[in-house]
Amino acid sequence: MKQRSLLSILCFILLASGVASVSAQTCIENRKYFTPNGTYDSNRRLILSSLPNNTASRDGFYYGSIGEEQDRVYALGMCIPKSTPSDCSNCIKGAAGWLIQDCVNQTDAYYWALDPTLCLVRYSNISFSGSAAFWEIEPQYLVLNTATIASNLTEFKTIWEDLTSRTITAASAARSTPSSSDNHYRVDFANLTKFQNIYALMQCTPDISSDECNNCLQRGVLEYQSCCGNNTGGYVMRPICFFRWQLFTFSKAFHNITLATTPPLSPPPLQRPVVASQPPSADNRDKKRDNSSGKISMKTILAIVVVGIVILIIISGILARRFARKEKPYQEVELNQTGITSVRSLQYKFKTIETATNNFSERLGHGGSGHVFKGRLPDGKEIAVKRLSEKTEQSKKEFKNEVVLVAKLQHRNLVRLLGFSVKGEEKIIVYEYLPNRSLDYILFDPTKQGELDWKKRYKIIGGTARGILYLHQDSQPTIIHRDLKAGNILLDAHMNPKVADFGTARIFGMDQSVAITANAAGTPGYMAPEYMELGEFSMKSDVYSYGVLVLEIICGKRNTSFSSPVQNFVTYVWRLWKSGTPLNLVDATIAENYKSEEVIRCIHIALLCVQEEPTDRPDFSIIMSMLTSNSLILPVPKPPPSFIPGRPNQSTTRPSSQNINDGRWSLLKMMFH
Repeated sequence: MKQRSLLSILCFILLASGVASVSAQTCIENRKYFTPNGTYDSNRRLILSSLPNNTASRDGFYYGSIGEEQDRVYALGMCIPKSTPSDCSNCIKGAAGWLIQDCVNQTDAYYWALDPTLCLVRYSNISFSGSAAFWEIEPQYLVLNTATIASNLTEFKTIWEDLTSRTITAASAARSTPSSSDNHYRVDFANLTKFQNIYALMQCTPDISSDECNNCLQRGVLEYQSCCGNNTGGYVMRPICFFRWQLFTFSKAFHNITLATTPPLSPPPLQRPVVASQPPSADNRDKKRDNSSGKISMKTILAIVVVGIVILIIISGILARRFARKEKPYQEVELNQTGITSVRSLQYKFKTIETATNNFSERLGHGGSGHVFKGRLPDGKEIAVKRLSEKTEQSKKEFKNEVVLVAKLQHRNLVRLLGFSVKGEEKIIVYEYLPNRSLDYILFDPTKQGELDWKKRYKIIGGTARGILYLHQDSQPTIIHRDLKAGNILLDAHMNPKVADFGTARIFGMDQSVAITANAAGTPGYMAPEYMELGEFSMKSDVYSYGVLVLEIICGKRNTSFSSPVQNFVTYVWRLWKSGTPLNLVDATIAENYKSEEVIRCIHIALLCVQEEPTDRPDFSIIMSMLTSNSLILPVPKPPPSFIPGRPNQSTTRPSSQNINDGRWSLLKMMFH
């Protein structure tokens, strides 16, 4: 009997070659079209050509943009975790080449390449980072094996549904571990027979939420199941997620995974279309009469057990939810601010924060607005707690500003807000905990700065630029940070930078280029001259601060350590540049372990950022192009301002909105011609 059962299971697989494409359109047809060989096409080719190197050198994920206004192109490159740099680069290169060749005039396109690893390339004329709009769910691209399952289909579907269900759950939940490199990615397999397994792979882009990832993967599985449930393998692609299953290992990712003898308890299988049952045959009716006169059949017993388990799970879930509601240390609240749609955040009980921080005993650092402490929530999650010290109306405004802004922003190079707490005059902001603290904690400490070799510093320079680029061009609305400095760049376990401290950040309108404030908020030495002297701030104010920060990262010293009655930090660097000795700026702890051309290029970019006239400073989209494409010829920097904090009678002129726009175009012309 056992042999017959085994043979019947093995016989239900009918292997055949051939693949059928149900919908093979990845060049999106429901958007705008561009003119081939025009500006948009040139920008598209330029950013796609930079994707292989950028993606492979940045842990397998890169998102950036290039160009201005209607000709701006946004692009994304992503490889599966643990891909080798060469495999990742080659895969991205192949996918990008396919899109350039096949999508001749579509402004939006994506492609998941399967060789030599799995990777995604996507571009658009609209920013798509951190979003999951309807068109990103549709259209899909579905490919299936033409071979079909011959028998024992019911048993096969049960195993298949359990595998896909638990893989979706694991892939979408992986986002809750920010330090993990496997965000929104999972491979798994299940035993079909003693000699045959089913293999599944799920991946979403890491910038979307767990719910969006779950929804996208669920759609893919249900679509495959409804159209091709009898086939022996296939995959479903969407711009933000990918699902594939086969009866063989199709990725190196399966080499190091193991499957428990008893699969873990998983959610109920995905619902599928109801198939009308056929009337029982005469033979079946006779068998049922025989069974009814004897013992209860095994199928009946199994059905009773399954129903009992499901009921038990439902009851347990209801009880657990009620218990969690009573004991939950936080509540969800709606936050509103002009220019920002309503966002949801978590308000923690102050007692919970006191307990988590052991009554604020372990201080991580301090800033102008308060101190930061380390804590651990009841579920074991480590947190960073910012406790504001000031009790003024301005501090209250900055508190709400930071909570609302950071709750809205989602980017891998921006610090993630977990919630807040208010009790009387106590104002608390809860962030993700980043083990390497802030950049200044390591960079300016003689005993620690050796931990930052040039490769890590170069990654921090690029990651910080990506974070600010998101604030300036990809977030809605535009946000000016206004206090970009080493103390506001936090580092995760892999030294990836995350921009923090949005207490003084400001929102810009759609057509706004410059704003004026009576109270310039920022840090001397990082503040642009027009901001400190005239109170004018813009995106170019952040560019100036970034330029100073880049020079600090290269030299390993605070900018204030160079100030004197006759020069400041930027003029000191300018003199090294003009004398032909820019490498004299390099931190001695790096020794000779750096690429001199990269260092010189970064100093060059920084000097462009700290020029006196805001119109002469590049936008962050151009800065990213300068950092990622060595083929771009950089403009010659002009002398920086001989501006010294506190010195009277500075001759800084106030730029107009039109001048700033003219400056952008003049700089682009200098770069591309």
